[in-house]
Amino acid sequence: MLHWARYSQMTLLPYQLAKRVLFFLPPEAVHEPTLMMLRVAERLRMLRLLCGKPVDDPVEVMGLKFPNRVGLAAGMDKQGSSVDAFGALGFGFVEVGTLTPRPQRGNPSPRLFRCIPQRAIINHMGINNPGVDRAVENLSTIRRFQGILGVNISKNKVTPNDEARIDYLACLRAVWNVADYVAINFSCPNVPNLCELAKAETAADLLAAIKSEQSNLQQETGKFVPVVMKVSPDMSEQQIRELAHVFLDCQLDGLICTNTTTSRIGVENHPAAQQKGGLSGAPLFNRANETLEAFAQELRGAIPIIGVGGIMTPEDALAKIRAGASLVQLYSGFVYQGPSLIRGCANAIKKYAAEQVES
Repeated sequence: MLHWARYSQMTLLPYQLAKRVLFFLPPEAVHEPTLMMLRVAERLRMLRLLCGKPVDDPVEVMGLKFPNRVGLAAGMDKQGSSVDAFGALGFGFVEVGTLTPRPQRGNPSPRLFRCIPQRAIINHMGINNPGVDRAVENLSTIRRFQGILGVNISKNKVTPNDEARIDYLACLRAVWNVADYVAINFSCPNVPNLCELAKAETAADLLAAIKSEQSNLQQETGKFVPVVMKVSPDMSEQQIRELAHVFLDCQLDGLICTNTTTSRIGVENHPAAQQKGGLSGAPLFNRANETLEAFAQELRGAIPIIGVGGIMTPEDALAKIRAGASLVQLYSGFVYQGPSLIRGCANAIKKYAAEQVES
């Protein structure tokens, strides 16, 4: 970890100075300007100068070759406009979205809250996005990123659950040519009744339709795009067992553990705890890991898992790998810790993987 500590000191100070300014302003107000600054810095090659060459730790998962095992979770780049910038920061894969068939404004503001002492974020965004066609246009014309691109999709808020498959299939077709993998978001707590789709019978019907369309598109295009599903951390042991069997029966390509939680454990005394929305960040870590471990036990290596939720240090990333994840994703930890966390996690996992091979 000493290597990470030295690198962290090099990149942490500039980020901490920037964070003081950014955290002084409302979180949603600084989101798009920050992405714009990252894009400009990437074009000027400033990010590579600051962050250095991304960690080289290639691994094959779901038939895809990842440059390293640390990715950016969905929610940061909802327009597919900043993939190159995040790649330059050192991410081995970037997941954009969540995208819906039609543009969606999301929930009324304020809808994004920082819990700084707890290193947490509460968001009630409501899957705001410009619509899948606009994002695909951006990804088709802008992207130079050589890593793996994931695209996270969902249904529109106004689409009834019994018609949800129409929206998911429309998005799958729209993103097929630009995505390296597609993530199905049926666990966001900020869309009414969306989590109802995670009931075993409903999930089986939805996944069967998606897998059928995946096969059709593969035959039409000659390209295989893995499908993964992103699950909630707020499920019972029985729900996890039932969903695991669905995933195995439908031959799901991958799993993301987990989305945000409706629990407020860890932020009970913060003023924002009364706000609606999903909680991410450090307080989610244990809950997300318990879900990850439970799925790993049920799946027994048959389906690869991407671990996300509460990673604040390289040791946290390693805990996800030890719990059964093949890859990890950052979101809130990246917001609080900055770019140094990417390299720290990637190097820690690389070292651990090498030790496992040697032993």
